[in-house]
Amino acid sequence: MTHSRAKAAVTGAVASLALLLTACGGAETETGNQQQDQSSSMESGSGDERGQQSRDETSGKQGTTTVDDIYGPAASQVPTDPNDEGSAKGMVDDPVATAASNNPLLSDLTKAVKTAGLVDTLNNQDQQYTVFAPANSAFEELPPDTLKALLNDPAKKEQLRSILTYHVVPERMDAQDLGEAGEVPTVNGEKVSISGSGENIEIGDAKVLVGNIPTANATVFVIDKVLMPEQG
Repeated sequence: MTHSRAKAAVTGAVASLALLLTACGGAETETGNQQQDQSSSMESGSGDERGQQSRDETSGKQGTTTVDDIYGPAASQVPTDPNDEGSAKGMVDDPVATAASNNPLLSDLTKAVKTAGLVDTLNNQDQQYTVFAPANSAFEELPPDTLKALLNDPAKKEQLRSILTYHVVPERMDAQDLGEAGEVPTVNGEKVSISGSGENIEIGDAKVLVGNIPTANATVFVIDKVLMPEQG
């Protein structure tokens, strides 16, 4: 009997030890899994943060702006109703030719773009642009009948295209980018000089009425003059 009780005691101790080890092992596994999950979560979070930082940096380099970046003395003339397609928020999702057509400051430019056959070119969302968009008042300052002649004479279509593409830079740039560049190439093939810096830049001899307007494929600067290339 004594031998049997001793054997049973040993057997029970071994079983208890096995249960204890199993419990400890399970706890270690659970702890290890929690640590791994936390580590994965941290790595994922860091990746998201790095990705966001990278996107922010890329966005800045590409001259992409937001509605909050818009500035200029005529900014108040841009509709503010977010349901209005011509408002700053309404222009964000549209490619630039469409966005301009909805902006009340740019109706003359819209006519010129359509006549020159540049709508599809400017609306190409595989391309990124900076557009210097003359306001209606800029066209009104042209010599008498200049715009009318360009719009109504098919023989002057290429001249019109040359003038309009002189207002288009084949990459996105914000005001800071333009000021730092000092000079930018245009789709026309000629270059436009930029003076000043930040929100005080001038484009050629034109002042910015509204700057840093975002559209789906371009950053737009509404200017107070029509820029004329040398051959224009």
